[in-house]
Amino acid sequence: MPAHEHTAGGDVLGWPLPVLVLSAAAGAYLWLARRARHRNPVLGWSRWRTAWFLTGAALLGVALTPPVAPFAHGDFRGHMTQHLLIGMYAPLALVLAAPATLLLRTLPAARARRLTAVLRSPPVRVLTHPAVATALSTGSLAVLYFTPLYNTATVGPAAHWLLHAHFLLSGCLFAHVIAGPDPAPSRPGVRARLVCLGVAITAHAVISQLMYGGFGVHIHAPVDQVRAGAEIMYYGGDIAELLLAAALVTTWRPQGRTRRTAAPGPAPAPPSAPRRATAPG
Repeated sequence: MPAHEHTAGGDVLGWPLPVLVLSAAAGAYLWLARRARHRNPVLGWSRWRTAWFLTGAALLGVALTPPVAPFAHGDFRGHMTQHLLIGMYAPLALVLAAPATLLLRTLPAARARRLTAVLRSPPVRVLTHPAVATALSTGSLAVLYFTPLYNTATVGPAAHWLLHAHFLLSGCLFAHVIAGPDPAPSRPGVRARLVCLGVAITAHAVISQLMYGGFGVHIHAPVDQVRAGAEIMYYGGDIAELLLAAALVTTWRPQGRTRRTAAPGPAPAPPSAPRRATAPG
């Protein structure tokens, strides 16, 4: 395989832009969280949700700035590290922050109803189906690495940023469908989502193993870099998918438990013993 080369100048020199965008997004989330707490002090807004969003933004910042960004442009191992951060770890953290729920709590009633209508629309229902989300996130990896698409996408900065956007959006979609706390009217039960997660784990493992063996891959990089990148994809992907599975398990609410949540009332008083009838004196 020929050497792996990028025209990385535009991407590396443009790293302050994602920092500004991520800082603005974090500031907007903090402002909305504060507004939600002020509008409803009793309900408030979870600080854990806020921490998850800031963690996701930080992971994206690490992936898109030095030293990771220059490493990703010159070495396939760096690309795979960047891919995991943008497409798996950051999306899970951002999804656990429940941004749609935060918007619904802070928007005016009319706009909140419009957002709810969008979330319930047929196109969104199709897009958030687990099979569609799995195909867009995991299935696209086969198209990327087993066709000339990867080499084409890494030639120019514009195509490379589009690749980043695809990783992030498809990763957020998959994490939302599998274990997101935001409302999803068409989301199936936990068992169906576990099946889709199992399919994604299997596909991820097969793609990384084929990549390690060099079977059908179209990646212009030295063999040792491709093999190391495949190992990063295999083990790093396993950790991310285990975290996603843990997030999914926490949403499991067996129906039988909800019937026992009511606190038992006071025990009824025992019936009084019958009195004996006394004969008249």
